[in-house]
Amino acid sequence: MNYREPQIININRIGSSELGFISIAEEHHNIPFDIKRVYWTYYTPQDVTRGGHAHKDLQQVIFAVSGTITFNLTDQLGNKKTVVLSNPSEGLYLPKLIWRDIHFTHNAVLLCLASEHYSEADYFRDYEDFKNYCNEI
Repeated sequence: MNYREPQIININRIGSSELGFISIAEEHHNIPFDIKRVYWTYYTPQDVTRGGHAHKDLQQVIFAVSGTITFNLTDQLGNKKTVVLSNPSEGLYLPKLIWRDIHFTHNAVLLCLASEHYSEADYFRDYEDFKNYCNEI
């Protein structure tokens, strides 16, 4: 698998519709990095756009454990892609240097596995700064 571009990672699900399902994420097995941070967002109003940033070094795998989450992505070359997550056994792998804007349905819960601890210095919060940085590398 090419881990230089955003892509869906399928996580096996175990179980049945009668008993329910479990999906398991494991670093360096189906998650391509050491997991240093886990967080989740919930109760995000539908009319709010989250994200609006990119990371210099951080990698993520993001799951919609409930509801639907739409990602509008732009890579370091300016290529745009929209990805919709609505299946909890599918994760969106985001390598570094991917700008994202995120939209949630009213019941969506986002679960994120991150490769680094939080560092404000890792963020691009201004799109022009992100583009300028990408043009220089």
